[in-house]
Amino acid sequence: MKSLRYFFWITDVGFVIYWVITLLHIIPDKYLFKDYNNPILSAWNWSFLPLDLLISITGFISLYYYKKGYPSWRKMAIISLVLTSCSGLQAISFWILRSDFDPSWWIPNLYLLIYPIFFLPGLIKEDQK
Repeated sequence: MKSLRYFFWITDVGFVIYWVITLLHIIPDKYLFKDYNNPILSAWNWSFLPLDLLISITGFISLYYYKKGYPSWRKMAIISLVLTSCSGLQAISFWILRSDFDPSWWIPNLYLLIYPIFFLPGLIKEDQK
């Protein structure tokens, strides 16, 4: 959990910050993804809000359970990591279907897709003991 803890903090706080700045329209237009103001694409982006907040909630719960010594921290961590990878996969799939490559959107979503893969096998293996 030592290194996973940092990934959880970065990711879970990052999601909360992203959604706050999105809600407050703080991101300058030049950094928004292509066709951001299209109502359908805006709805697509907002459709991630429940998933991303669930990721943060399960990540924060996992950190809390770990600190308290509850063994169920692993199950919460697994849930959070699987949801995180799904969130990244959905976004990357969308950008692929649109043939839209913008590193400022691809890099964070590849991070979400890939980093959980490094932690899941160990957590699952340890959880089955």
